[in-house]
Amino acid sequence: MNGAIQNPDQLEFAVFCIENIAAKLNIEAKTVYNALAEKSNILNGYVIPCYSSLHTQSKNYIINDILAAAREDGVDL
Repeated sequence: MNGAIQNPDQLEFAVFCIENIAAKLNIEAKTVYNALAEKSNILNGYVIPCYSSLHTQSKNYIINDILAAAREDGVDL
């Protein structure tokens, strides 16, 4: 799976995910973005391709799911 952001809804969802992970971990959103998009392919390889199912879940589910994916990929946040 690999996908770039295709529309404003996906962009808004990506920002939502990054900002809420940053808030949960008490770190800067830039750090989260770098981990998910620069140091790994989680944003474009998982979050965006799975947008249609992920965005229907609760905020806590989404955050925890993405953090689990980051752990599985060895991405430090």
